Amino acid sequence: MVTWSGRYWIMRNLATQRTNSVALVVSESPNRVFSDDPMFSTVIRSASLELEAVNKQVVLLLAGSPESHARVENYIAGGHVDGVMLVSSHGADPLPVALTRLRVPVISYGRPAVPVTMPYVDSDNVAGASLAVRHLLERGRRRIATIAGPLDMIGGQDRLAGYREVLRDSDRRSIIAVGDFTRESGAVAMRQLLADDPELDAVFAANDLMAIGAMHALRQAGRRIPEEVAIVGYDDIEAARYTDPPLTTIRNPHAEQAATMVRLLLGLLGGGPAETVIMPTELVVRASS
Repeated sequence: MVTWSGRYWIMRNLATQRTNSVALVVSESPNRVFSDDPMFSTVIRSASLELEAVNKQVVLLLAGSPESHARVENYIAGGHVDGVMLVSSHGADPLPVALTRLRVPVISYGRPAVPVTMPYVDSDNVAGASLAVRHLLERGRRRIATIAGPLDMIGGQDRLAGYREVLRDSDRRSIIAVGDFTRESGAVAMRQLLADDPELDAVFAANDLMAIGAMHALRQAGRRIPEEVAIVGYDDIEAARYTDPPLTTIRNPHAEQAATMVRLLLGLLGGGPAETVIMPTELVVRASS
């Protein structure tokens, strides 16, 4: 039975042509979204709480394949949601351009990886990486390597750029391996870096999961942390406090960014301007450096 309040919301939505639903589109496979990377759960939880507070529903859509891209685009074009929040965009992702053509209010979590006019919320990844590398230099480290994130993502590109800028200014050479933001890729990249330069004495990893994988590989190689190799991560996930030793990292305010993304989208839905927000990061020093 439909209650009076239920009839009221149905009539109101028909009158305003609003669904009171917002799509959270994550351009990753289910295996990646539901992995041990807490970024996804943090963003989904924070966005959901913000929308629930204003009586709006989150519709989670995964778009990690060409087939799912088409399915998501058709769903949104069908008018099932009032707006879209796009998360984890890669360079080859067609959704940012497709969504702007649909003229649906959309905001990106992170600067889009393709040239498109779209408001977004991000942290200052270049500045955050620079903080990490300057910290290692101040600790007297001379051969500083990095484990970069995926280079088809803006976060991976910007954190690598911040690392390179600081080393270039200090006349140090870059020592680079590339991972994919997973723990295993950090371990693989760390083994590669040790093989390429056995004398390296510090590593900046572009996220904490890769840093944790790198720490495991360093222990397997008999390297003491931080006495022989210092390590700094990025994100300040909860696990960073419980590594051995605890991980120095760059705090990346995922929950605050997701909440800001919702507020900006609500502004767009209310007819407000398209705004972009870039949030600061901070260095969290622990025993790994």
